[in-house]
Amino acid sequence: VQLVESGGGLVQPGGSLRLSCAASGFTFSDYAMSWYRQAPGKERELVASIFSAGSITNYADSVKGRFTISRDNAKNTVYLQMISLKPEDTAVYYCYAQSAVRGWHDYWGQGTQVTVSS
Repeated sequence: VQLVESGGGLVQPGGSLRLSCAASGFTFSDYAMSWYRQAPGKERELVASIFSAGSITNYADSVKGRFTISRDNAKNTVYLQMISLKPEDTAVYYCYAQSAVRGWHDYWGQGTQVTVSS
């Protein structure tokens, strides 16, 4: 099982980034996918989630209207489009997969750094 994040980097305030998380080793369409983030000295927090069919999404209040989560089940990939980035969005962003189909299973990616700074 692998979750491999990509797309992080350094961006100026007000800029945009798109994170990707490529999944392998499990039935991607059975899993709800989420993005979490963890800033230095802070707890990991949920940023956005998308259910397996992609029709239901949830967002943290701090990112509503700026971040969009989406998924492509044919490509086994989940995305996080981030616009109007702020310095407080700086964190390591993690991909997370969870499913209760055929028992509980969950997996984490290794994380990708997003730094918002001028």
